[in-house]
Amino acid sequence: MKKLYLIGGTMGIGKTAVCQELKLKLDNSVFLDGDWCWDASPFQVTEETKNMVMENICFLLNQFIHCSAYDNIIFCWVMHEQSIIDRIINNLDKTNCEIKTISLICDEKELRERLSKDIAAGKRKPDVIDRSLARIPLYHQLNTIKINTNGKTVNEIAEELARI
Repeated sequence: MKKLYLIGGTMGIGKTAVCQELKLKLDNSVFLDGDWCWDASPFQVTEETKNMVMENICFLLNQFIHCSAYDNIIFCWVMHEQSIIDRIINNLDKTNCEIKTISLICDEKELRERLSKDIAAGKRKPDVIDRSLARIPLYHQLNTIKINTNGKTVNEIAEELARI
């Protein structure tokens, strides 16, 4: 039975770093970051582009599910609404695939510190703080396993995910 980890969390929570580490901890694993399916300049959010990215994500995840080389598929993205998670799951071949839906969460202080480091390093623009903080409460409402990342290292979070 394959395992698919759908890992969501607000911007700056550490999804990509944790998933890269998780990939190394799980046997025969592959990692897809949803942002890679929508890396454009200028970044445009329209009905057309939203549908395109969902189709891209589902196509790639199904390809990984059908590939015999992989037992563990790891996917992360900003999935702050249940409808996003449901749409992805509803478009996947779930035959012989166990799906784990997970939300990485942390408190406002921790998220603000993480994002401030990214801004100082030039990785993000300052407006990300307010947008990301506003999404924190949304993750608590989702039908997902919640992993509190406060005060934890990337390795500790990945270890916790590997045990799910």
